Amino acid sequence: MTLNLSMPGQGDLKPRITVFGVGGAGGNAVNNMIEKNLDGVDFVVANTDAQALQQARAENRVQLGIKVTEGLGAGARASVGAAAAEESIEQIVDHLAGAHMCFITAGMGGGTGTGAAPIIAQAARELGVLTVGVVTKPFQFEGIKRMRQAEDGIEALQKVVDTLIIIPNQNLFRLANEKTTFTEAFSMADDVLYQGVKGVTDLMVRPGLINLDFADVRAVMDEMGKAMMGTGEAEGEDRAIQAAEKAIANPLLDEISLRGAKGVLINITGGHDLTLFELDEAANRIREEVDPDANIIVGSTLDTELGGVMRVSVVATGIDAVDVNTEMPVPRRSMSQPLPAKTMLEEPAPQPVAAPAPIAAQVEYEDEQPQLFDNGNSGSQGQFDDESVLEESSDTDGLPAPAYRPEVASFQPRRDTVEVQETPQEAFVAPRAPAPGTPSPEALARLRAAAQNASPAAPQRAQQPQAQQQRQQPAGAEHAEKRFGINSLINRMTGHGETEGQQRPVRQQPPVQTRASSAAPQPR
Repeated sequence: MTLNLSMPGQGDLKPRITVFGVGGAGGNAVNNMIEKNLDGVDFVVANTDAQALQQARAENRVQLGIKVTEGLGAGARASVGAAAAEESIEQIVDHLAGAHMCFITAGMGGGTGTGAAPIIAQAARELGVLTVGVVTKPFQFEGIKRMRQAEDGIEALQKVVDTLIIIPNQNLFRLANEKTTFTEAFSMADDVLYQGVKGVTDLMVRPGLINLDFADVRAVMDEMGKAMMGTGEAEGEDRAIQAAEKAIANPLLDEISLRGAKGVLINITGGHDLTLFELDEAANRIREEVDPDANIIVGSTLDTELGGVMRVSVVATGIDAVDVNTEMPVPRRSMSQPLPAKTMLEEPAPQPVAAPAPIAAQVEYEDEQPQLFDNGNSGSQGQFDDESVLEESSDTDGLPAPAYRPEVASFQPRRDTVEVQETPQEAFVAPRAPAPGTPSPEALARLRAAAQNASPAAPQRAQQPQAQQQRQQPAGAEHAEKRFGINSLINRMTGHGETEGQQRPVRQQPPVQTRASSAAPQPR
């Protein structure tokens, strides 16, 4: 027995980074990165539209939902995009297997990107891949409905990715002018993804003064929530501070603040003229903006093609974003509902304090006036007599009695109506239905099964049933020969069937019957 032991090649030890473009916007971002010749990255494009998928420049393509959409697209419905991704979950796992880091880029608000991006991120999470989401939000002129659908997709995607970067398309107006074309504006948003991926890959692939490995990148970006990416270039005097400030102030990203950043990855690239003081100035300028206890990792790479230009790339994670357009539902009380508990508690309190005192003073004061003037006593008695007459007339009339009784009876059901109206409040506060991007239980079961098959332990498990089949093959062959019956009859005629019957008594008859059967045909 010989053992062939060989060391893995140098290419096998490099970190594998995959960029997964989902939908039309994700495919355009991948095409932009391929045009700029980004090295060290595997590109995959997934879409429900077969026509748009044919125009992609990536070699790896995934047609989502052949049975669900038939290659005609999702129709701006996130539920259709999620169902299409669940149908093609095995193909998605095949492209993600073996990757160390995955960038998922998509445009939120549509059907494929909003629905399929969370499913793909869930597949990467099951495989243990470090997942970074880079998504865009729609313009304001696209309507409120599309914006709400985009926010629901972002909420579902944020639950399954390690780091999320949001680029609102409305911020393109900050950089664009009247002469900026539509394609140039979208290329600006694609450059954010390109510079971010390039800044991460250069630290691990390019040789530099301060090299970083994949473990450093994972320490900064693993389970960090929302993040930002920025790149700045400058030359001449004070190029270090200018490049750092441009990297921090990225006008395309969502309104965020670096004050709460928990992890910062800084990549400083320059030529042979890069000095130690410039590296210190750039790193300190960024350190002033982040949290004092933040995990700051600084790397430096060498690029002779830059000349006198200095480039600073920043990836800040764990940022508390300021959501301006989000409106959370708040349970409200209907206007018809009174506040019985509060009014019943507030009304009895002032009555014993204020009400008895003035009533006692008025009664005593009215009793003293008739004692001084006798004429006034008769007038007061006349007034009391008139009031008594009115009270007697009211008692004798039969009309007020039925009028007051329904009021007392109707007052009791009002308390019941208040209690009945309290039940919808509990139903309103109940949790909402899952977002379209959340995978179904059946899709999760298929995903976990595909992830187990893609793991390294799968080939070893697959060899065990093959060995068992090989062991069972000779037994099955013997049974097949006995079922044919020609050779067995000849052996019984000649008297050689006893040995076979003794070897396997279960299949053959007892030896007494075989002798009788073998002796029967001899007289013929």
